[in-house]
Amino acid sequence: MELEVLDRNGKATGRKVNLSDAVFGIEPNEHAIYLDVKQYLAHQRQGTHKAKERAEIAGSTRKLKKQKGTGTARAGSIKSPVFRGGGRIFGPRPRAYEQKLNKNVKRLARKSALSLKSQGQALHIIEDFQFDSPRTKSFVGLLESLGIQDKKSLFVLADANKNVYLSSRNLEQSKVVTTSDLNTYNIMNASNIVVSEAAVALIEESLTK
Repeated sequence: MELEVLDRNGKATGRKVNLSDAVFGIEPNEHAIYLDVKQYLAHQRQGTHKAKERAEIAGSTRKLKKQKGTGTARAGSIKSPVFRGGGRIFGPRPRAYEQKLNKNVKRLARKSALSLKSQGQALHIIEDFQFDSPRTKSFVGLLESLGIQDKKSLFVLADANKNVYLSSRNLEQSKVVTTSDLNTYNIMNASNIVVSEAAVALIEESLTK
């Protein structure tokens, strides 16, 4: 599969990149994508929620009323969950939401996500670029040149570029990552994937080794 390499102005450079069918042209496995996205979202949860149960409530331990003869239910503690201010029954406790996923499934999920984007013509290759200084206006101009200013976009770079990252940080619909940080959720969450020319080889290397 070949794709035209674009410059910063959105015009063809005359060069083409040959994309590996083993990464960008496989039959997408939607279940693998589901599992990887599910794991990613689960790992975003902190799991620090906590409610006090009856043993943790501060209150008197005296018996509220006599056991029999009141005509109502027995009551032995003001900390009982049936009373206002009492402990919570089966309240949330701190826990880890981490899920294990086989690395081969994760690799398959990323290849499936990239293949879906390439099949939907939502994958673009751009020549390596950089900004002299952090300017949101420069990044907006790049988006307009590529015709994706009103869509969610993911830029994948070979190496970290501080100026490019800072230029995109204020734009809610755009995200810049390096190949080492590329994950299935970010790929599926974006309408358009823009990969730098140097990043293509790194992606293929990481997903085929």
